Amino acid sequence: MGARVAIISNTSWNIFNFRLNLARALRTYGYEVILIAPRDEYSERLSREFEYHDIYMSNKGTNPIEDLKTTIGFYKLFSQLKPSVILSYTIKPNIYGNIAGKLSNVKSINNISGLGTAFIQESLITKVVKQLYKYSLSKSSRVFFQNGDDRELFIDKQLVKNATCDLVPGSGVDSQKFQPSILEHSSTQIKFLLIARMLWDKGVGEFIESARIIKEKYPNASFYLLGAIGVENSTAIQREQIEAWEDEGIIKYLGISDNVKEVIDKADCIVLPSYREGVPRSLLEAASMAKPIITTNVVGCKEVVDDGINGFLCEAKNAKDLARQIEKMILLSSYEREEMGWAGRAKIINEFDEKIVIDKYITAIKEIA
Repeated sequence: MGARVAIISNTSWNIFNFRLNLARALRTYGYEVILIAPRDEYSERLSREFEYHDIYMSNKGTNPIEDLKTTIGFYKLFSQLKPSVILSYTIKPNIYGNIAGKLSNVKSINNISGLGTAFIQESLITKVVKQLYKYSLSKSSRVFFQNGDDRELFIDKQLVKNATCDLVPGSGVDSQKFQPSILEHSSTQIKFLLIARMLWDKGVGEFIESARIIKEKYPNASFYLLGAIGVENSTAIQREQIEAWEDEGIIKYLGISDNVKEVIDKADCIVLPSYREGVPRSLLEAASMAKPIITTNVVGCKEVVDDGINGFLCEAKNAKDLARQIEKMILLSSYEREEMGWAGRAKIINEFDEKIVIDKYITAIKEIA
């Protein structure tokens, strides 16, 4: 058996949905894989395939006592399990996992998957997080960013050393799993789908307002939301608001799904008017399935769309511009939308395939383990 690799994240759900194929690939290459994340409904599934360990973690902000408890928890686990390398994802594992890794003499590889708009603001909590990042990432052997803008921001703010930085194309996508379907779609009843956690920062409000504008002129167009409600986030949209939009007849809320591929299949176009991202997995999966995309011309989203080729870009926080791009999509013929979709799949295979991400990690592990 090769080196022991610990994959750590803020939820078991995150590992199951975004890191499981990486874990499987590492195992195929002879590494012993350990998964560490807070226990949730996906933990049992992880434990069926891999050695899984629970970790206490509060995701309700920065509380020194709670975060110290998390750091101590990581330290105890690393001292007990003795991994050779830690692969960490999401903010708290990146920070407190790194600190614990340094204390237990374990090398670490971090993934900065997206900063969110709050990181750009100069609030007290943001200043604290930046200082924590600066300290913890100084201990890192490699820091992967999902887009060049985030990498440059961290370098400019002196939060990380340029020599340790590298880029990966998001989390990658399994282009064999997410293949185009042969479902027939109506040429007059176009279905637009937004896949995201129900947050204002994801552009859900703009999606709703643009739907109002479009349905006045194109009443057959339909709009759908897929994603979790009530997440722990300052920009979370409450269930009552979603229900009010449904009662208004603007959108249909589809809840959450373990089979997002099936939902994407039924859509004609995927929309994500987010304010800032790493590289959104929903767009990668949609493009891999040859769906045209409408998204914002912002960090993380613009990387997935070549404007006018595999979709359209719109201004962030601008419902009228989003509505213009949606109308452009409606006015395309079915053939033109299909051509856009196939251009997107080609882009995914060449630039965002999961194999590219896995190869990057394996190379980094070999260099430092």
